[in-house]
Amino acid sequence: QLVESGGGLVQAGGSLRLSCAASGRTFTTYAVSWFRQAPGNGREFVAGISWNGGDSNYAESVKGRFTISRTDAGDTVYLQMNSLEPDDTAVYYCAAAPFFNSGYHEYEYWGQGTQVTVSS
Repeated sequence: QLVESGGGLVQAGGSLRLSCAASGRTFTTYAVSWFRQAPGNGREFVAGISWNGGDSNYAESVKGRFTISRTDAGDTVYLQMNSLEPDDTAVYYCAAAPFFNSGYHEYEYWGQGTQVTVSS
């Protein structure tokens, strides 16, 4: 019901834009976040945006480098990733929750993930 795209292989210092689109239902009233999971690690929060795009928050490790946004229609959420570092290598997931700043277990819908690999 959430479909991510835009992952790939990029050199350190490069940029990628991830997309998260709804499939089969609407998420326009949901907050949406991006999480990532590197091999051997747990899934960690990256960035989140409220249902109307008015609020957003970021993990400290990506502040100033990543930007989350959503279309006016609210049906697609983007993660613009600049100045990528090898430590950003992970599978990136988008997820939807009824409220902004939800806890991990409150996310009701998850995508399948898209691989981002940053080479040094």
